[in-house]
Amino acid sequence: MARTTFQGPVRSLGGIYQQGPATTVEITASTTLSPEEHGGRIISVGGSLAAALTLTLPTINTSANSTTSGPGQDPSTANNEGVVYTIWVPTTISTSSLKIGTTSGSSDLYVGAVISIDSDTSGAVVGFSANGSSNDFINLNGTTTGGVAGTWVQIVAIAANKYMVSGNVIGSGTVATPFADS
Repeated sequence: MARTTFQGPVRSLGGIYQQGPATTVEITASTTLSPEEHGGRIISVGGSLAAALTLTLPTINTSANSTTSGPGQDPSTANNEGVVYTIWVPTTISTSSLKIGTTSGSSDLYVGAVISIDSDTSGAVVGFSANGSSNDFINLNGTTTGGVAGTWVQIVAIAANKYMVSGNVIGSGTVATPFADS
């Protein structure tokens, strides 16, 4: 099916859903994410990573075709405000870490929070929030900062220089914040 563009609100009384193999993208190597290939899909990452893997988010562009002007006749608008990236770890990261970062040199930072759950016997639940002033990486190491099977984060480009993050990161041992600075 070709790309379809709507201008104005779309209303569905019966719901809109995705299904089929194209709804999940499996990533096994460091990748720069894009709205076209990864936005709105489940990004499956993990397993026994042989080396550190980095997912790089695109620089947020809110200036081209602002929300007040609409997309006009350009279905390939460069504006990526509102794009959602859902990252899921189906198998515990065991050898190395998964880093989810913003583009090097950009001013894009994380806001929001994740719930961290200790998968060991304590079952401790702790919330960690991004500081909004310098955190531009999420580090999941398979133990204390998350990355145990079932970990997921959702990242949304909400405004210029702001990626909102939410999710459940499952860790082991004494859980620690997954948010970091590059």
